[in-house]
Amino acid sequence: MTQPTLLRRVRGDMSTLPEPLRTALTLAATGVPVLPLRAGKAPFGNCRTCAGNACGGRPNMKSAGPCQCPGVCHAWAAATTDPVVLTSPPWAAAWQRAVCVAYHPGAGGLTVVDLDNADAVDWARTALPATRTVQTTRGEHWIYQGTMTSSNRVRPGVDIKSTMAYARYLGPGAGHLADLPNAVRALAVKKPSPARLAPHAGVVPAGAGGGECPHRTPVYLERGIAMAEQRITAASSAVHATVYRTFLAVLSTHGRCGCLTDAHITRLFAAAQAKGESARHCTDAWTNARTTLGM
Repeated sequence: MTQPTLLRRVRGDMSTLPEPLRTALTLAATGVPVLPLRAGKAPFGNCRTCAGNACGGRPNMKSAGPCQCPGVCHAWAAATTDPVVLTSPPWAAAWQRAVCVAYHPGAGGLTVVDLDNADAVDWARTALPATRTVQTTRGEHWIYQGTMTSSNRVRPGVDIKSTMAYARYLGPGAGHLADLPNAVRALAVKKPSPARLAPHAGVVPAGAGGGECPHRTPVYLERGIAMAEQRITAASSAVHATVYRTFLAVLSTHGRCGCLTDAHITRLFAAAQAKGESARHCTDAWTNARTTLGM
C-alpha cells in the first residue's frame, strides 16, 4: 500500500487499517508515543544499518541522537506520536505484521508498575495508592502520572516501566490516574553499602535551647531513638514519607533541649539508608523537619 493511500485512510475511514495501527493512531493522538510489536510481543529488530548499534543508537527518550534511521529501530526509542511516521514506509509494512501495540510510558509522562502475578497484585493493593489499573494475561498494570527510572525485578513479580522502556498497550484500564507516589520511587532505589553512611556534619542536631533534657531520664531518649529506628525499618511503603515523619517526631520531642548527639543522628540516618534512602535525602528530610518546627 502506498503512503498517500494509507494517509487518505488515516484522514478518513480508518476501519480498513490493520487493527494495531488503528489503536496506535488513537493512542498517539493523546500524546503517548507508540510502536508496533511483532510475534512474541517483541519490538521489531533494527535494520541492517542500525544492527549492533552501528549507527550510534538513540541514547535517550528526548532525542533521536546521531541515528537518522526512518525505520522501526531501537525499540522504545522508535516510539512516536507522529501519524505521518506511523503510516509511512517502512512503518506501514511493520503494522501489517504487528500483533499488538506498545508505548513508551516515560515519554508520555507515565510510569507503569507491572505486576506479573496474583501475589504481586495482592501486595500492591496493600502497599500502593489506588490508580488506573489494566488487566494483563497474568496480573495487572498499575499506571501513575509521573516518570522515573525503569527497573526490573524491584521485588518478586514487580517491574517498573517508565523512561527508556516500553509497555504493551492493553486497553484504557479502569480508575483515575494518581500521581506517582514515593512508595513506587523507593522500589527502584538500590540499597547502599552499610559502610557508606549519610554525611551529616552540616546538620545541627540540637535547637537553641541546649542544656539538660527535661524529658525524665536518658532512658527516655534511648527508647525514643530505638523506636524511631524500628519505625523506619518496618516501613513497607512510603519510605520517604516515613523517614520524614520519624525525623519530625524525634526533633519535636528532643530537638530543642540539646540532648540529641551526632551518634543519635547517625543511627537514624543509617536506618533510613538501609531502606534505600540516599544520603542527600536523609539530610534534606532532617533539614525540612527542623524548618517545619521552626528550629
